Amino acid sequence: MPSPLLSPDLLAQLERLELTSRKVFRGRMKGERRSPRKGQSVEFADFRSYVPGDDLRFIDWNSYARLDRLFLKLFLEEEDLHFYLLLDASRSMDFGEPTKLHYAKQLAAALGFIGLIRSDRVRIETLGQSPRQPAPVFRGRHSMWRMVNWLEAIEPGENAPLAAGVKNFCLRNPGKGILVLISDLMDKEGYETALRYLLARSMDVYVVQTLSVEEIEPEIKGDLRLVDCEDGNEAEITASAPLLARYRKTLEAFTEGARTFCSRRGMSYLLARNDVPVEKLVFSYFRRRGLVR
Repeated sequence: MPSPLLSPDLLAQLERLELTSRKVFRGRMKGERRSPRKGQSVEFADFRSYVPGDDLRFIDWNSYARLDRLFLKLFLEEEDLHFYLLLDASRSMDFGEPTKLHYAKQLAAALGFIGLIRSDRVRIETLGQSPRQPAPVFRGRHSMWRMVNWLEAIEPGENAPLAAGVKNFCLRNPGKGILVLISDLMDKEGYETALRYLLARSMDVYVVQTLSVEEIEPEIKGDLRLVDCEDGNEAEITASAPLLARYRKTLEAFTEGARTFCSRRGMSYLLARNDVPVEKLVFSYFRRRGLVR
């Protein structure tokens, strides 16, 4: 049986975190995340000179009495954040132990929970989702189990090209925010076009390429017939040591190419193995990259 998406121990650890963005987005509703913008709250941030039309309630009269000049008190604004999680549910993700899709669900559940407890708006979609059927928006701690049930209902088998899936996602979601794409990026048409669609949206993008241990370190030998799980193409091979060495070199070039493509365009990239605990990704990589704090 696959492990649960969120364990009690992990939930207790995630309670201390919040999502942060490298870009400034204007939230729609009040939340629990500090905004880089100034606004109205009880926490003082700074002063600035008064200009005609400013709200007189925020004038610092003590400063006026000392300096004979009008200053306005500024406060930290708290706002919500729109957080998108886009999952690849193609047939190639139904591989490994645990499967890459189950691992993607666990990571999405952990990051989504962090957003919920800070009253951010969390939306989880798949690449094969219909452009006319956007996923529900989850907001608030009370939405946790509804979010988990939504994730558990996602089944592998979608047959949507990566570029088409990302394009439809952009059409469904015109807003800005943080996006985490979780995919193995295995598409015969390539991943570049799909990621360029996201660049055009000026989102804060994180690309998590999820691969299984069986793909990274295959333990096969002898004469084999390999069948593509998505289009049925077949290839007969003899799994020898030189062939496996060439395979590993090709895979390394593939992942390094994705890393370089993302870093040159301001997107964060992570290669995630399905044998690495999800909490390690959250508390180590994503904290260093600034997605959580």
